[in-house]
Amino acid sequence: MGMGSLGLIFGSFLMDKLGRENVEFVMDETRLKKYSGVERLINGEKYDFRLASENEKDNPADLIIFAVKSTGLKDAVEIVRNKVSDDTIIISLLNGITSEEVIGEALGKEKVIYTIAEGMDPIRTGDNLDYTKMGYLRIGIDNETGEKKEKLARVLAMFDRTAFPYKLEEDVMKRLWSKFMLNVGVNQVLMIYEGNYDTIQKPGPARDLMIDAMKEVITLAEKENIKITEEDINYYVSLIDTLNPEGMPSMRYDGLHKRKSEVEIFAGTVLKYGKKHGIPTPINQDIYDRIIKLESKY
Repeated sequence: MGMGSLGLIFGSFLMDKLGRENVEFVMDETRLKKYSGVERLINGEKYDFRLASENEKDNPADLIIFAVKSTGLKDAVEIVRNKVSDDTIIISLLNGITSEEVIGEALGKEKVIYTIAEGMDPIRTGDNLDYTKMGYLRIGIDNETGEKKEKLARVLAMFDRTAFPYKLEEDVMKRLWSKFMLNVGVNQVLMIYEGNYDTIQKPGPARDLMIDAMKEVITLAEKENIKITEEDINYYVSLIDTLNPEGMPSMRYDGLHKRKSEVEIFAGTVLKYGKKHGIPTPINQDIYDRIIKLESKY
């Protein structure tokens, strides 16, 4: 679900490994008409993906991968509904810490396996995509019930069979919050500074603002019994330093195209948790205000 950068990266990988007949993108009728017959160039290779209508019934999916923006999640949940059966497993590649809850409430919490996408550096040009790093998924379960263990095992079996890049997480909630912390810093700062990864890979005010925004998440995570430290910040900053300097996160891409961003699931979520725990979050408040002001000009 979703033909953005992550959807295309992992969709093309799975199509290569599993065959075109086993991978499809589900979408509404408007997008179906728009994209039917459109070939995508991904790292120079042509892909003619199978497309499925949201109205198609009696053909449920074994695995649904949500790869949309948070601003489109509510609609996406309804679009995939006919693809969900009792046996369907769902993973979400969305940024933030709320998508699994939204999807679970609508389609069944027992179906959702937590995942975090990391390490990719896509560059979009129209409908086409290039990347030097595919990245990987961190995956795990939030409870040890037999049903969740069985679903996780099924996903891992497919990953192993296809050599899909992943890391199994014992504490997946810590990793989810850690990735949230990264996005709060990187995505928002690059939108404000209108830059590429190069902007935050070198010393300066942008890199400083990124780290300060991330530090506010550490304080909130502690209140949620999630143990994140500055060592985790150092790990993620080091990861960012390895990415293609000309690449950019999806939030910056939205800014370039004058689209509403995911500020609500980043700074907006920080502000909500700050209010919940009575903890000031002035850095993210400033970031939030600056981004809302930018978007008011669109």
